[in-house]
Amino acid sequence: MDAPLRLGIAGLGTVGSALINLLQNKSETLAERCGRAITVTAVSARNRSRDRGCDFSSAKWFDDPVEMAASEDIDVFVELIGGTEGPALDSVKKALEAGKHVVTANKAMLAYHGIELAEVAENSGVLLNYEAAVAGGIPIVKTMRESLTGNDVTRVYGILNGTCNYILTRMEDEGISFEDCLADAQRLGYAEADPAFDIEGNDTAHKLAILASLAFGTKLAPDEIYIEGITSITTADIEAAKSLGYRIKLLGVALKTDSGIEQRVHPTMVPLNAPIAQIAGVTNAVGIDADIVGELLMSGPGAGGDATASAVAGDIADIAKSRPGHQHGPAFGAPVAKLAPYKRARMRSHEGGYFIRLSVNDRAGAFGAIATRMGESKISLESIVQKEADASSANGTDDTAKTVILITHSTTESAIREALENIRNDGHLAADPQMIRIEK
Repeated sequence: MDAPLRLGIAGLGTVGSALINLLQNKSETLAERCGRAITVTAVSARNRSRDRGCDFSSAKWFDDPVEMAASEDIDVFVELIGGTEGPALDSVKKALEAGKHVVTANKAMLAYHGIELAEVAENSGVLLNYEAAVAGGIPIVKTMRESLTGNDVTRVYGILNGTCNYILTRMEDEGISFEDCLADAQRLGYAEADPAFDIEGNDTAHKLAILASLAFGTKLAPDEIYIEGITSITTADIEAAKSLGYRIKLLGVALKTDSGIEQRVHPTMVPLNAPIAQIAGVTNAVGIDADIVGELLMSGPGAGGDATASAVAGDIADIAKSRPGHQHGPAFGAPVAKLAPYKRARMRSHEGGYFIRLSVNDRAGAFGAIATRMGESKISLESIVQKEADASSANGTDDTAKTVILITHSTTESAIREALENIRNDGHLAADPQMIRIEK
């Protein structure tokens, strides 16, 4: 059996502690499957004395992760610190430059610096593995980087944030408000004290940027993603969607088009009978459309100590199995020099149409004026549903407001926004309109 693979783990939070326990509990199995033992020889964290529920007493302690990254005591640097910049980026770069393999779960760092780090890894002849950075325990990176090499991918999409999926599931199942669901998610540990990164869609966008690069062979472009979170979703939207045969999910979607790559993160209405509509709670799911295999959908735990540690351990095992001259391919499926520059797709018709909820002042001519404005923007309506008066209008008059649900045929977002702005300026709305894309 070959010499043990020596790990240095930076970051001993929930994932780091779970990883150490996994490596210790599965040490014999890993050694048999990898052809060599895997040992933790060094660790680094901010607080040395904290009880983490794992034993790292035999490992050398480093106060500075950058120092550990270059240490002769390790073969692989495992980055579980987090953060786009700072110690995480500095230590990963140092490890790669020092000829150490790197395993990371840091999607934000990869989204903005992945190409730079991949190039350093290539120049040093080492591996940059990051399965845990996208969709937790789902082996989607390995699937796209290795298993689908012979396929041309046209679309990758998914539920990539468990916090948002948990909130939307509870809102539908229990009829409770977004605010109450978010408070419960924070109490249960599914959402951070400051949840903006999750609920505003940024976490999903970072993961989508990585998936798009893997899918289409382009450089990462996190700043080219349209992002919209779930804070505007109400129980009224969820109930209306269900009555029309849809369910609302926060999706990240990347498409390859004739004019470039389209990347977007936003609440989406999906048909109730679609497989991705069945993904509930904190579970994640990733779908792939490809020319040879057709449609794939993979689901599983998207976060949590054990699920993320499992993905990290898989990356470590791949390195343990590799031998000099027989290592796996480039970080993003192709050498950095071969990755195409990112080209953003031009505005186009949205394939699935739009759901629009309007709170309309119940006045003579209001509904006709709305239909006229839609026609002026060349928007074709598939259906119109009008509900009973539900509230006093916001303008202080005795007028009541009625909820009107519009389902459009395929159109452009710019056309929808133009029509809604004109309707708002006409004074027919008692509240801001809601617009949700429908994904077929």
